[in-house]
Amino acid sequence: MEVEESMSIMLTIKSWYVLVPVGLLGLIWFIFWAKRLKRKINIAQFFVLITFGIYLLFVIQLVFFPIEVNIGRYANLTPWYKTINYIPILTIDVKTFLLNVIMLIPFGMYISFLNKAEISVKSIAKLGFSLSLSFEFVQLLIRVTLGSGRSTDINDLFANTAGAVIGFLIIRKLYKVQLLGGVLQRLRLYPK
Repeated sequence: MEVEESMSIMLTIKSWYVLVPVGLLGLIWFIFWAKRLKRKINIAQFFVLITFGIYLLFVIQLVFFPIEVNIGRYANLTPWYKTINYIPILTIDVKTFLLNVIMLIPFGMYISFLNKAEISVKSIAKLGFSLSLSFEFVQLLIRVTLGSGRSTDINDLFANTAGAVIGFLIIRKLYKVQLLGGVLQRLRLYPK
């Protein structure tokens, strides 16, 4: 009996296999972190922290899952370096671009509540870009190692950064509305 030289692995990694343990670990970390704080957090701040964690889990689910593993004989034959879009602006898919903008608008909003110091547009742009770059890098890593069909696109960096900045600017404008300013101030983890 002859053993086949190349084995193939084909499976789908569903999000709940990863996100449920990550969510539970995040909740445990949050409980220990909250106990070590020198001050108590109010219910509004607690709500902001919990919803931020849930938001991040949803973003991870949207960006990475499901992961299609194709290794071996039936692997995707397109080389990984051909799945990277290096050309900015000219190759924008408008629908995908807008969805990427929308996806990080809440990130920009949350950061204004979670940051100790006053944050600038430049700082939020750096944070949004860094988060987006890490998404693209992990997608590329998954593509190279597991054969997933996810692609890496430079336009996603622009869209995600724009979304974070837009979210931040929305909250900054809402702080100036007399009725909302005080309420939003109570949501801040580190009030002024």
